[in-house]
Formats: sequence, structure tokens, C-alpha cells
Amino acid sequence: MPAATIPVKLLEKPEPPGSNECCGSGSCCPCVWDYYREQMALWQQQQKECADAKTETE
Repeated sequence: MPAATIPVKLLEKPEPPGSNECCGSGSCCPCVWDYYREQMALWQQQQKECADAKTETE
């Protein structure tokens, strides 16, 4: 009997902040760029996990 699979919501690749979304002062906490980098890291990790899982099933 095959193992049950758990559905996973795939993340959409984050878009970098627009030029009007960052004030450039460096004093915002968190900065829109901090949020973008965090979301990009999560997306990249999920992409790697999906690729690894696909490789394992081949």
C-alpha cells in the first residue's frame, strides 16, 4: 500500500518590493526588504524540498 501524501500549499515566488515601498532610511523594523528576503528564503526552501522529493520518486 503506498504511503499517504499530505497536501502542501505551494508558495508563490515573492516579488521584490516596488521602488515606492521602501523609504531607504534603514530605520523600519522590519523593512519591506527584510520581509521579502524572509519570504524568498521560505520559497527557495520549498522549491528545494519539492525537487528533492521528485528526485526520490524517480
